[in-house]
Amino acid sequence: MDEFRMRGEGMPLGRLRKIKKGLRKLHTLELMAQTIYKCQIVGDDSELNRYLIVAMCNEMTHYQDFQVKLCEYGWRPSCLRWMYWIVGFFFGFFSKIFGTKMMLRTGIWTETLAVKGYGELLEKIDWDDETRKIIEGNWSDEKGHVAQWKNFLQAYKR
Repeated sequence: MDEFRMRGEGMPLGRLRKIKKGLRKLHTLELMAQTIYKCQIVGDDSELNRYLIVAMCNEMTHYQDFQVKLCEYGWRPSCLRWMYWIVGFFFGFFSKIFGTKMMLRTGIWTETLAVKGYGELLEKIDWDDETRKIIEGNWSDEKGHVAQWKNFLQAYKR
């Protein structure tokens, strides 16, 4: 119980609007990311498959982080988030059809966009301290995903 609290009281309306928009954006993008990985996972016992499962789990944690923050502020997720699920499905499913190299390139591309997006939101929005820490931690995870998929791609090219 001590980890959760209601947020936003006494904050200016303009600041709250920016926080709401940022949290909704992060929440929907994390839905897309976890869906991509869910659709790329195959049933084999490969190292890549294990990393895809770990990445999916990590993105699910991020999604949950932003769900909690939205609730703490008294807001609901975007009603359009289902579209991000569909986009994630298409990126994940079709990259899997085109093979391992395409899956890795899709991962690098989407995670690079995530790193850029997190950086912009951290710079532009005046977050509360606890939320900022979570966003910075998740941002660090996304940077790790880019490096991870690049390493897999290099190994795959050999």
